[in-house]
Amino acid sequence: MSDWGFKSAVELAGMIQAKEVGCLELLEYFLGRVERFNPALNAIVVLDADRARARAQEADEALARGENWGPLHGVPMTIKESFNVAGTPTTYGRPEMRGNIATTDALAVERLKGAGVVLFGKTNVPLNLADFQSYNEVYGGTGNPWNVDRIPGGSSGGSAAALASGMTGFDSGSDIGGSIRNPAHYCGVFGHKPTWGLLPPFGHSLPGVVAQSDLSVIGPMARSAADLTLGVKIMSGPDEIEAAGMKVVLPEPRVQQLGDYRVAIWKNHAQAPVSRETEMRVEAVAETIVKAGGIADFEARPDFDADEAHGIYQTLLWATMASRSTDEEFSAMLEQASRLDPGDRSEGAETLRKQVASHRDYLRANNARTHLRWKWHGFFKEYDALIAPIMATPAFPHDHRRFGERSIDVDGEPRPYFEQIFWAGLAINSYLPSTVFPTGPGEAGLPIGLQIIGPQFGDLTTLALAEHLEAAGFGFQPPPGYTDP
Repeated sequence: MSDWGFKSAVELAGMIQAKEVGCLELLEYFLGRVERFNPALNAIVVLDADRARARAQEADEALARGENWGPLHGVPMTIKESFNVAGTPTTYGRPEMRGNIATTDALAVERLKGAGVVLFGKTNVPLNLADFQSYNEVYGGTGNPWNVDRIPGGSSGGSAAALASGMTGFDSGSDIGGSIRNPAHYCGVFGHKPTWGLLPPFGHSLPGVVAQSDLSVIGPMARSAADLTLGVKIMSGPDEIEAAGMKVVLPEPRVQQLGDYRVAIWKNHAQAPVSRETEMRVEAVAETIVKAGGIADFEARPDFDADEAHGIYQTLLWATMASRSTDEEFSAMLEQASRLDPGDRSEGAETLRKQVASHRDYLRANNARTHLRWKWHGFFKEYDALIAPIMATPAFPHDHRRFGERSIDVDGEPRPYFEQIFWAGLAINSYLPSTVFPTGPGEAGLPIGLQIIGPQFGDLTTLALAEHLEAAGFGFQPPPGYTDP
């Protein structure tokens, strides 16, 4: 059992098919790692071991009969707590939702099970899926496997920590402000925010919610780029209603090797500065592409004002996030907003105004966003992808103070806590795919990830580029202290 916990899901599936390991045997291996490492990390907060054992036994028996359930036959996996899995709680970290036990599986869960996975647990999230950290009153807090005193990211922080520590074979998260990508960065794994609508989120919700919200997506997280591609192919495609007249045919990448890519490089921005260490990783990736024969253009940008674009994103984001609030919570926001001084342009006041934006304001912001989408469309006629940071720094210490009291230290300068969503918003706001890949630990021994942004429905392009960069040395590295005895 030589560190099976750090193999990719594709490798684990291959081992099962080659009968190098049994499905139940592999599940017990991962459950053993959960028993050893999860008490310190608290990444997996719901364990469904008995049903998983029964499923794994069935998978072994099916394989013995010559049956193959799919490309992930028998692979143990976990999933973010916010996905409905029949018989398990879906709380979004809200104490009042402790008793919300799902009666059906989310569509993504159905599709993953159809591909053969053995689902054995759910992973931690922040309250309302709305933080770069992953802690709540229901399950407590999650630590980063590289340093438990540091954050694992959020809102899919439990998923990233479980993957990095080798406690699961595969996972899936969700993203509206970097919630797949910042945990992947902080924990040193891969994550993919797909084109909006490509992976239907039906069942990734609290009771009564069936509509996909603006901006928000679900997407795979893993220890390899190939796993992400497989996850996208499994979970993508229209739901039952849309399938009557729609199907997905994603375009293949324009080129087949790293040296043929034309890539724009965006290494920093004055509105959301990143550390010099992060900049240097962007430069190292660009140098790798150039050495392979490709183009890395540090000046290329889509034809819009990035600060104005970020303002549009914030209007759409905060209004969408506010839609998750209770009637009482939203009434309190309205009351607070009504008392604001018209001259108050502080960050808190502006956020509050966006949270209670009128439908007219929202539609105007959507129209402005659509102009941005057309600008990106033109940009990607010249470039295959854009590489940029996803967060300002490696993982920072846990900080459970009120949001307004928090800041991020960027090379000795305190910066506003939520300023970093600028980088996540580049892709989210315009419905673009974005793949985060690891570049290895930095000076403090903490991982640094970067994102690859591509054209709408160019998911296979960003994923392929991540796979090429992985082959060039930018791949998953296990954190110290999690090897098998």
